[in-house]
Amino acid sequence: MVRTAVAFSPGHISGYFKRVEGSYPTTTGSVGAGVVISEGVRSTVEPAAETDVRVVWQGHVNAGSPPIEYALERLEVSACVTTECRLPIGAGFGLSAAALLATLTAVNHCFDLGLSVDDVAARAHEAEVVHRTGLGDVAASMSGGIVCRKGPGIHAEIVRIYPKEPLYVVSLGALPTSSVLSSPEAMARIAAAFPDRCPRDLPDLCRLSRGFAEKSGLVAPEVRRVLDACDAAGVPASMTMLGNGVFAAGSGAEQVLSPFGEVYRLRVAHSGAYLMK
Repeated sequence: MVRTAVAFSPGHISGYFKRVEGSYPTTTGSVGAGVVISEGVRSTVEPAAETDVRVVWQGHVNAGSPPIEYALERLEVSACVTTECRLPIGAGFGLSAAALLATLTAVNHCFDLGLSVDDVAARAHEAEVVHRTGLGDVAASMSGGIVCRKGPGIHAEIVRIYPKEPLYVVSLGALPTSSVLSSPEAMARIAAAFPDRCPRDLPDLCRLSRGFAEKSGLVAPEVRRVLDACDAAGVPASMTMLGNGVFAAGSGAEQVLSPFGEVYRLRVAHSGAYLMK
């Protein structure tokens, strides 16, 4: 056992998805497409008599994380955990999955558990499904790229492509994922809106995602204003799933998004969670 371990996991912006209900968490998840992003979550883990989780975002500290606490309890370990991120929480950046992947990667090293990468991801995916905080973010963030997930869970086929151009995102606030995933009506609309193919590149992901956002009825009024501005400028854009935000591609994207809030210029990640020290 080591005294302290630190790990990082990239986040994931989902463009479109469809829930797949299984008999167990391992067979429950989603299919769909999105992009794994260079920003994510850094987690510091130390052994402790009792588990204590702190979530730090831009100097603000919140106590507790039920998914992380659940995952550690399942592993029968207790630790002091501090997760840190720059991007807004609950805004469609897949940070719940990233926090789980980073934390469990660090826990695995800190407690010398001998878990494989797949074992860590399976534990993280289970915690996400049980707590309704995500369906496919863990599978996507196991590696990088624009991802197209063709089955539920971490072992399904995933197509990945790695464009070089940046992605621009503006967040307009949080949208609790569980409120949508718990609604049968919302999930029925989402299933009916699901595109029938994988994206070819970043602008194509924006286009497919936009069609999905419109047909699913998930676009909030504040998101609509940003999308209208993108349309007027000819900038491919869509809504972050699930979050009150907009992601866009192309040379004019940053300028169009900037009047609506802080614009995050993100790169497409090329790898998944990794141990930092």
